[in-house]
Amino acid sequence: MTRQIRFNAFDMNCVAHQSSGLWRHPQDRSRHYNDIDYWTSLARLLESGTFDGIFIADVLGTYDVYGGNNVAAIRNGAQIPVNDPVLLVSAMAAVTEHLGFGVTAGTAYEHPYPFARRMSSLDHLTKGRVGWNVVTGYLPSAARNMGHDDQSEHDARYDVASEYLDVLYKLWEGSWEDDAVIEDREKGVFTDPEKVHEIGHRGENYTVPGIHLSEPSVQRSPVIYQAGASPRGVAFAADNAEAIFVSAPSKAVLKSTVSRIRDALEKAGRDRHSATIYTLLTVITDETHEQAVAKHEDYLRYASEEGALVFMSGWTGIDLSQYDLDQPIGEVQGNAIQSVMQNFAESAKLDGREWTVRDIARFGAIGGLGPIFVGSGVEVADHLQELVDETDVDGFNLAYAVSPGTWEDVIKHVVPELRARGAYPTEYVQGSLREKLHGRGDRLPEEHRGASFRIGGSRSTSTGSVADAGRVTT
Repeated sequence: MTRQIRFNAFDMNCVAHQSSGLWRHPQDRSRHYNDIDYWTSLARLLESGTFDGIFIADVLGTYDVYGGNNVAAIRNGAQIPVNDPVLLVSAMAAVTEHLGFGVTAGTAYEHPYPFARRMSSLDHLTKGRVGWNVVTGYLPSAARNMGHDDQSEHDARYDVASEYLDVLYKLWEGSWEDDAVIEDREKGVFTDPEKVHEIGHRGENYTVPGIHLSEPSVQRSPVIYQAGASPRGVAFAADNAEAIFVSAPSKAVLKSTVSRIRDALEKAGRDRHSATIYTLLTVITDETHEQAVAKHEDYLRYASEEGALVFMSGWTGIDLSQYDLDQPIGEVQGNAIQSVMQNFAESAKLDGREWTVRDIARFGAIGGLGPIFVGSGVEVADHLQELVDETDVDGFNLAYAVSPGTWEDVIKHVVPELRARGAYPTEYVQGSLREKLHGRGDRLPEEHRGASFRIGGSRSTSTGSVADAGRVTT
């Protein structure tokens, strides 16, 4: 049976996202990121191509590692200015029926209690089409603007995130029983207090004694997305993630990364394919190979290598401005996204040479940390099927060179070819985002860590119902 390929669109509430400089291209419309019509039109487009969803990245600081300041980031429009991703979802959901929404929000700078309500609200309003991309933070500027001297150590950020998830699971899964809301008009009882429970959480980082403010939504817990590929990040994903985003500069690195994640899922007591794995990729396509190559060359004329180095410096935690462009970077460890340097090191071994700063700038000029594939629809379809067959990846998180043109081209040239081969869906599965991704219902499966926080579960810490706590008088 031909394996189905999944597409997800990768964007951000800013100009150009990861293709620094491409905002100057006459066909790019990302400058309209602050116009709601841009986002609703994009949502309709992606749903017409049966994309699983749109994954909206975010940062809470500027990229100021390169050169020791944020001047180059501001000059290049490198994810600055940037607006809130959460506020886009309701409008996009209103004009679509099936498209999913993966929203990025960090665990370092917002208390879990109000965040739990925000995600439940979105899950209600979208009828269960929301996912949360869990990030622990990587920009020192964000830490400083939140009152800290610098980011916490890499693994320590995951320790905080783990407790953050504990609080959220307790609120989403263990506070309200499914039938708590009874709407008894005769007795005048909207919710049965006996079926609403305080979570009584007291941990190293958070104290949350009370109840969740929202009644249960379609999914209760949103679909959990995660993008860390460091050893600590993979362990965290194995415990929590239902969809995992990876980036790999080569097929061999991708195969190794996917295998490590599958092994970790199995070690955590889950099925090896219980999480959908998408790899970052930018596709530049047209009717013929020659037209696609010409399009790529045209895009490169607008790309900013300085902007690419701004991003790479922020992602690695290494100031690449201090290196000569032809100087090998070596295996330098930073305190940001450790998997970035790990991937470059693995690619260098495969190439039989050490990557230079110039290599990194050229690699990241369009699409960021993922590779670019240029070709006709037939060639792209061949390449995607080859990657899926040889690496066990499930699908592709598609970044853009120009928006919405890159996705329009994929839908026009690649999707029909994949459908003709039986390798891409012709319609959506009914139901929530979780049901569409895994076909096992709207709620977290029993073997997922979050399910153990349900009322009566192994990790339930409910202190009793609101009525038991003496908070309701009759």
